[in-house]
Amino acid sequence: MKIIMKRIYILSLIAVLFVGITGCGDDFLEVQPTEFLSAEQVAEAAENNPDVVAGSVAGIYTLMFETGTGGTNLDHDDFGQKGYDIFSDFLSSDMALSASAYGWYRRTCELTETVDYTNNTNYKPWRYYYRLIRSANTVIATLGGNDVIPENDENKHLMGQAKALRAYCYFYLTQFYALEYEPSKEILPIYTDPSQPNQAKSTTAEVFALMESDLTDAISLLENFTRTGKHQVNKFVAKGLLAYVYASMGDEKLSEAKSMTEDVISNGGFTLMDSTEVVYTGDASIGGFRDVSTPGWIWGVDLTLDNGLDLVSWWGQMDIFTYSYQMAGDKKSMDIGLYNSIPDNDIRKGQFYPDPSSSNYLIPFNKFYPADRTTGAQRNIETDYVYMRVAEMYLLNAEVSAKLGQDEAARASLKEVVSHRMADASYIDGLSGQALQDEIYLQTRIELWGEGKSYLAMKRNKATTVRGSNHLSLQGESIPYNDPRLTFEIPIEEIQNNPLMDSGNK
Repeated sequence: MKIIMKRIYILSLIAVLFVGITGCGDDFLEVQPTEFLSAEQVAEAAENNPDVVAGSVAGIYTLMFETGTGGTNLDHDDFGQKGYDIFSDFLSSDMALSASAYGWYRRTCELTETVDYTNNTNYKPWRYYYRLIRSANTVIATLGGNDVIPENDENKHLMGQAKALRAYCYFYLTQFYALEYEPSKEILPIYTDPSQPNQAKSTTAEVFALMESDLTDAISLLENFTRTGKHQVNKFVAKGLLAYVYASMGDEKLSEAKSMTEDVISNGGFTLMDSTEVVYTGDASIGGFRDVSTPGWIWGVDLTLDNGLDLVSWWGQMDIFTYSYQMAGDKKSMDIGLYNSIPDNDIRKGQFYPDPSSSNYLIPFNKFYPADRTTGAQRNIETDYVYMRVAEMYLLNAEVSAKLGQDEAARASLKEVVSHRMADASYIDGLSGQALQDEIYLQTRIELWGEGKSYLAMKRNKATTVRGSNHLSLQGESIPYNDPRLTFEIPIEEIQNNPLMDSGNK
């Protein structure tokens, strides 16, 4: 009983501290929180008790899956990182909205919201990522600031997590709010301290330099960190994030991206998900992309009933077995052209269910599912969220290797994944040059469908997608990666509240 009461006391203190540190007002770049303890008081306490800061870091992880973190109370597409994974999958056109009973994502898929900076769709990711950045900055400031290496090992690990999380946020902001990687183009304001006033836009090069610095520091700070759950960033998550940053920079950092992915693959201890884990084969007790303990998952979160998620969640929007929108008529399907590109002997073709009532409904019936495969049975979410898995590192390694002209290494990494999906992957041996790069991009889209990675791959590969006939809008239209409709506008809230910010980022 004493242990339980002590834990309750510590968690209560941490919760109070976190609320005070991060604030909860509408101004998501509020720089002077006034509730509860001051930053100086928290910093003083943290020197001797890392639990003070640990609570704040835990709070950041919670923000990643909480509803309303994009600044809305009623929007059922506002539920953290996995919500923006859905937005980006739609923008890539690999995910099709094939039926719309309730209207969520309808105008996003019509590509009309992203060109209107007054529309909330542009505000939500901006508010979400900058809210996390502000929280990470508070942790970093509490631990001594950007240039300090804490003496206490626990605080060192907390600093590493905070820096990695800050870089994660800036990375997604660069992907969502910039057309492409243009080093000299001014794109985003940088905030590295909670006391900073409003900032003007920094250049792409400056934002990427901060991400590289943060993640390099994080990898060093987390060298001896043993995490207690996969929701926490460890050095391999940081290396995976840095690999994405480097790969997005193009030719100048491809070798570094290759090195990062190789390290995660060779030393992370993660294994590729096998056939029973990626597609339903008759045994509902395994697979379904629902268990954070899956050995192939690098980063994810263990969701329980205590988290209070229901129909407003990624599972609610994507899974027919959860009581929510996929079940009730807002059909998220694989683009039919992408589906038709999957060979019949590839087990991943079985992930998607051609609904007898309409060939347009290629929903992920056999990819994402809870143990109870009864339509609408999961009312409250107990299935987990995946943020990163090792298959991404194999495919990214193959991609950057091919772009470096190292075709043999690219083929080897690609075959590692594809050989787990079909009996004979020997066709890859005959690929080289652009044909090999095209196949890697295709396999990335197939393997990671619905996981929020297609948009990132589309931008890295400067691809043009063609919408299939099972989209409700823009059927047959070819849409290049740098079409302004695929990138969010800096929202009106930022323009109005920051006198140094001008409208337009495209």
